[in-house]
Amino acid sequence: MTYPDLPRQAASADGFVPRGWVVEGEASGDLNRDGVADLAIVLRQNDPNNVIENLGLGENPFNTNPRILAVAFRNGPSGDYVLKVVNHTLIRRREDPVQVDPFGEGNGGIAIRRGSLEVSLHHFMSAGGWGMFRATYKVRYQNGRFELIGYDRSAVHRTTGETKDVSVNYLTRRMQHSTGHISSDTPTKVTWRTLPLRAPLALDAVGDGLNFDPER
Repeated sequence: MTYPDLPRQAASADGFVPRGWVVEGEASGDLNRDGVADLAIVLRQNDPNNVIENLGLGENPFNTNPRILAVAFRNGPSGDYVLKVVNHTLIRRREDPVQVDPFGEGNGGIAIRRGSLEVSLHHFMSAGGWGMFRATYKVRYQNGRFELIGYDRSAVHRTTGETKDVSVNYLTRRMQHSTGHISSDTPTKVTWRTLPLRAPLALDAVGDGLNFDPER
């Protein structure tokens, strides 16, 4: 896949959309603490050649069109948005038709809350796996780049009903593990640990959002 170059500056989200792509998700909020609302968007290619016939299990036709996550800072209250981040890896391109689209159809989303960008993804297999989870990444603009400051994952085993939750605050280096069952809102076991001191992880270093190891 060859990803298109996005315009460096635009007056709105639509101005960043290359030909043959569409805006799939959009969020507004102040990300660089200048009092002006910035822009985060998820773009998806709309190429019918990437919607392929699948004669086996799973989605048919199978939409493999890729996505781009982009962030742009607004240049003043009435100025244009200036592109700051382009990421191709966090919301990965689909390869398995039995894996539900991690971002589409209400499974994932983006939001800007309290100065941080949040990206949520969903994992569910219609065949070949019983686990499902929802993962949320929180990134903040600091040190001249977007860095991971929080990670949350809520997982359920669909046959046993067992739950496993992970929550990490990378600012305090504290990680919480919780286990339980879907029959109760109260976890049966909660443990805490402190992560080793490491350099902050940049957004581009997170990689595939469905295969991220929060302890690395």
